[in-house]
This record gives sequence, C-alpha cells and structure tokens, in this order.
Amino acid sequence: MEYVYPAIFYANDDGSYTITYPDLPGCISEGKTLGNAMHMAQSALTQWVEYLTDKKLEIPEASSIQDIKTGDGEFVNLIRAEAKDRRAVKRTVSIPKWMDEKAIKSGLSLSRILQDVLNEKLAR
Repeated sequence: MEYVYPAIFYANDDGSYTITYPDLPGCISEGKTLGNAMHMAQSALTQWVEYLTDKKLEIPEASSIQDIKTGDGEFVNLIRAEAKDRRAVKRTVSIPKWMDEKAIKSGLSLSRILQDVLNEKLAR
C-alpha cells in the first residue's frame, strides 16, 4: 500500500539533516546529505507504517502539507513509501513426495525457500 506524509527536514550546522514526521510521533531519522536524508526519510516512513501494520495499530491520516509550520532552517517535503504487509499467511502447496522427504532430511525450510524464490522472481 502507498503512503505519502509530510516530513520536516531540519538543516544541522554540519550539513546533515534531521527528519521528523508531525503525524507520526517518534518517527525520526537523519541523513548526512540532502539526498541521503531523502532516502532515510523514505526508509523511516516505510518501517514505521510496516510496524503499525504488524502490530495492528491505526495508521494516522497524513496532514496537508500546507498545515505544517516550520521554523528557521526547516522545510517540508512530501515523502512517499510503499509499505508491504509482512504478516505470514498460510498457503497450501504441492510438491512431489521425494522432494518433501529430501527436504526434511536436509533440514530445509520449505517456507523459507519459497519466500526466497518468490522474492527473487518478484524483484525482476
């Protein structure tokens, strides 16, 4: 699911940036450069929303960018994140009996193998 939130970027004296989200108390990040700060802002937002989803907590509505007040050395930018619901689901799959027996003897996790292969295939 896609989320877009306004983030406040504060320019520090050393050229780095501190990022906060007015709608997500406690969601804070930093970046050494503006480009790095943009990346870190997206990463923090993604992790925050995924955490709320995992814990089945309410995801707050994003404020309008026009409603955000800034101080000296601050600016507001919209940050987009695509959060994935990482909760496990049960699926029934079929494999040949010989594969199942060999996997059990090898101590392989069929769930892990399936996840790894699907991640590889879906990342293309």
